Amino acid sequence: MPVDWSRVVVAAAVVLAALPLAVLLRVLAGRLTRRAGDTRWAWDDLLARLLRDLALPLAVLGGVRIAAEILEPSARALDITNKILTAATVLVVSLALARLIAGTFASVAHARQGPAANVTIFANITRVLVTGIGVLIMLQSLGVSITPLLGALGVGGLAVALALQDTLANLFAGVHVLASKTIEPGDYIRLATGQEGYVVDINWRNTTIRTLSDNVEVIPNQRFSDTILTNFHRPAQDMALLIQAQVPYDSDLERVEEIVTEVGAAVMAEVEGGVKDAEVLVRFHTFGDSAIKFTVILRTDEFGDQFRVKHEFVKRLHRRFRDEGIGTPYPVLRLDASGDAVTVAG
Repeated sequence: MPVDWSRVVVAAAVVLAALPLAVLLRVLAGRLTRRAGDTRWAWDDLLARLLRDLALPLAVLGGVRIAAEILEPSARALDITNKILTAATVLVVSLALARLIAGTFASVAHARQGPAANVTIFANITRVLVTGIGVLIMLQSLGVSITPLLGALGVGGLAVALALQDTLANLFAGVHVLASKTIEPGDYIRLATGQEGYVVDINWRNTTIRTLSDNVEVIPNQRFSDTILTNFHRPAQDMALLIQAQVPYDSDLERVEEIVTEVGAAVMAEVEGGVKDAEVLVRFHTFGDSAIKFTVILRTDEFGDQFRVKHEFVKRLHRRFRDEGIGTPYPVLRLDASGDAVTVAG
């Protein structure tokens, strides 16, 4: 069959024209992405990124398809070309959708827990599922029967599941933790084994927490199912702060309570992290050896704020006690000698 060079030239021109068109669409999509980034909505960013990912490959694939139609090859060659182009299109769209859905999970986590939130487990699972479905559809479009492949995957999956029991246990434990909302990124947690810190990320195998000393601890997800866990952000993020103190026996307890309440209210109103509208509680509870002991109950916005609030409260209360003439209850020993016995009393 003689070659129609005019059709070849036209087809080549279409492919060559598709390339700058693809680059132009990519540039326009990039500008749209930057403009969407200036808005407070996350969904327009995701859609703009989807358009940017699809612009160049779909434009090139469309140009190749048009060129194939212009060349008018044999029915068999055209069928093979169409199958290859369809498979490539399915793969490109699947990868773009996987990225879009993963970005959606990240945006939802960002909206719920703030900028520090990071939950990669759902994003990774979704990315793998969408990409896997896309690959199966691509193989189907190429004429490959996926039924034997699914059977092989089932048998192979069983073998993999037996070999990776610990890994799968961590995976499902992570999914369960997030689904039950036991912990979420941004929460401050403490395990019975002693690890504690802010939850940074929960992925398919482990959970990363950041300690107060800015170190990172990596804990297997399965650990959360067999240990006692304290979440300081549940049921509410703000928490009570208990501070122990004591005053001498000769102190006016009514005046002491008044002073402590004033200092506590001022600290919570002025120090970052204090709950301004919370009531300051003073509870006397113990007749000690040389002092009457009491507990001051303040409230802080979250776990990490307690150190700043406690620091400022102790300084101000000490200064106020000194100004009010309330002394420090030093231990006092009294020797009582009667006959041959010597009694030591505090």
